[in-house]
Parts: sequence; structure tokens; C-alpha cells
Amino acid sequence: MTYLEKLLEGIVVEWKNLDEVTISIKTGLNPRQNFKLNTTNATNYYVTVKEITSGKIRFSEKTDMIDNQAVEIIQNRSKLEKDDVLFSGIGTIGKVAIVDIPTDNWNCSESVFLIKPNINLIEPKYLMYFLGSKESKEQYERSAVGSTLRGVRMETLKNLQIPIPPLEIQQKIVAILDTLTENTTVLKAELTTELTVRKKQYEFYRGKLLNFDERTIDWLTLGEVCDVFTGGEPPENSVKGSSNNEIFKYPIFGNGVEVYGYADTYRIDKDAVTISSIGANTGTIYFRKAYFTPIIRLKVVIPKTDNLLPRFLFHYLVSINITSKSSSVPNMNASDVKKIKVPILPIIEQERIANILDKFDTLTASISEGLPKEIELRKKQYEYYRDMLLSFPK
Repeated sequence: MTYLEKLLEGIVVEWKNLDEVTISIKTGLNPRQNFKLNTTNATNYYVTVKEITSGKIRFSEKTDMIDNQAVEIIQNRSKLEKDDVLFSGIGTIGKVAIVDIPTDNWNCSESVFLIKPNINLIEPKYLMYFLGSKESKEQYERSAVGSTLRGVRMETLKNLQIPIPPLEIQQKIVAILDTLTENTTVLKAELTTELTVRKKQYEFYRGKLLNFDERTIDWLTLGEVCDVFTGGEPPENSVKGSSNNEIFKYPIFGNGVEVYGYADTYRIDKDAVTISSIGANTGTIYFRKAYFTPIIRLKVVIPKTDNLLPRFLFHYLVSINITSKSSSVPNMNASDVKKIKVPILPIIEQERIANILDKFDTLTASISEGLPKEIELRKKQYEYYRDMLLSFPK
């Protein structure tokens, strides 16, 4: 018997529409015909989906600002109060938060639903946790509209089915989830701090190990010691995103860290260093294992001989902070890359340096190993227990 089953022993849980257990469901207001954002006298915050984080409202320097009159106009519509539950309904749908701060200096955009719970029937925090659960998501995702910019209609939200156990049971569930949330938040903060320390260690040792006296070693340009390729169009036989297909097993890399897709063939058959060459990511360095295809916006650098290790080259290029050409759109062409000078060390010294720095790089940058993986596992662990506690029989 699960904890929830013990908690509910002998109790029948009724499911109700959201609008049956709330006083009102409203939205914020679009500024288009009502007010302007970021005017000189704007001292109040205008909350959108980006301010809803981990069940809280968090303002930042990127939060849009509105003046006192705008706050009053939105408030006349939304009636925002403490213990209201916010639900993002456009774009990144399903982010939730509870209002636990004063509401006199902020209000919401039209992309945010403001849900006022009937506290005689439902605990505000219980509602917040349920709206963030897997059960809730499965309901509203089925009725979401739009392709590029997805959204949830007011009618969909009103008809969302909510399990309503007695208030005493709701309060016990909230207490458990509050503790889990706090523990997860603390642990995540500790792991993030540890990750920051590891990154600083990596940067420190990288700086020490790769700080060479130009007078004592040889320096050559990448054009002299490496082949430099420019990415092209994706292969004809390829799929975007992930692939479990044995045929489409060779990764396609573009300008970012994520895999663009997979193909049934490859262009590069050696370990290589890639450099993002246009846009905001220009100058970003990645190490890529053999058998992949680069696409547009990517430069590929491969040593011409075994006298230069790709992993050593990767660490060195990261350390020198490659910059782009000055233009309205940051960019870097093949001739820019070929002019970059690199130190030529004995191969045994390259191996020693690369092995040391690889250990730090694994801890800080690996998706499948180290601390980033641990942070993601803790998040999934919290979601598992939250969904288990909120999986009521129908």
C-alpha cells in the first residue's frame, strides 16, 4: 500500500472542474492598447512566463517595467491578491507559482492566468502543486492550441479536472511537498555551488597549464597544422532531434551544444574541434568525437598529423577566448580560424595536459556525467514523488 493509499484509506476523492473550486479565473492584460512598457516613470514589474520560477515570482533586471497607472488598469481586471495561483497559458505553458509577496508593485501580462482558489474547498498551495503535476499537464496538453506559439484557452483551464480530498489531506500533502521542494532547492544550490567551484578550478589549472612563454616553444597557425572545414546543409537522409533508428546513427552538429539531428552517413571521420562561426554563439568551442556531420554556421578543425592532439587543441582554444569579427552579426570565416596561433608541444606533454584538464571538463561540462547530471536527477526525483502524491483514483 502506497503512502497516498494509506492517507486516503476509507476516503472517496471527488474530482471537480477547476472553476467549481475557485472564486475567479482571470488573466493579466496586454499593453498594446492599454499602456506602455518601460517608460521613464515605470517603477513596477510586469510579470510574464519568464518571472515564474520554481513556484515563485522572481523579478530580474530583464523584467519589463510599468507605471502606477498601468498597474491600476491591470488590477481592475485581474484582482491580484496574496495566495492567488499563477499559471502560464501562452508560450511555455504550465509554469505555476503562488503569490506569496505583496502585490502593490506588480501585475501580470495576458499570457498569465490568475486563479483565485476558494479556500473553503482547496488549499492554494495544493492547487499550485497539482497544476504543476503530470496528471494536470496531460489534461491541458490535449487541448492546447497553436503550433509555433502554443496556448491554453480559458475554457480548457476552467474544465480542468482537480482531485479534491478533504482539506486536512490536502494540507498533509502540501507539507510533504513543501519539505521535498525545500530539500531539493537546498541540494540544488549546494550542487550548483560545487559546480561553480569545479569550473573555477578548471579555469585556474587551464590557465596555469596553458600559459606558455612564446620565446621557448614553437607557434604555428591552425592553417599550417590543421585542416579547416565549413559545415554545409544537413544530409539528404537525416532526421531532426533524437533518433533510436540504427540506420540514422551518425550525429549532425550545428551552432550549439545540442545535437541537431542524425543521418545515415557522416562527413567527418576523425576526432575534431568545432567552432561556432555566426550569431550569438560565435567563438564557442566544442570537442566532437569522430563520425559526425557539421552543418551551416560551424567550422571544423582537424589536426593534419598525429603530432597535435584534438583534446589538447580543444582545451587550448577554449583558453584563449576566440572573438569574432566586428559586425552587426558576429561571425568568423575560415580564414579567421586559420590565422589563430597554437603552441606546438611534445606529444607526451600534450597528453599530460589534456588528461588533467579532461577530468575537470568531465565534471563541469558533461551531460551524462558529473554534477549537471546529479542536478537533473534530483529534479526528476522531486517530480516523481510529487506526481505519486497527486495520483488520485478516479
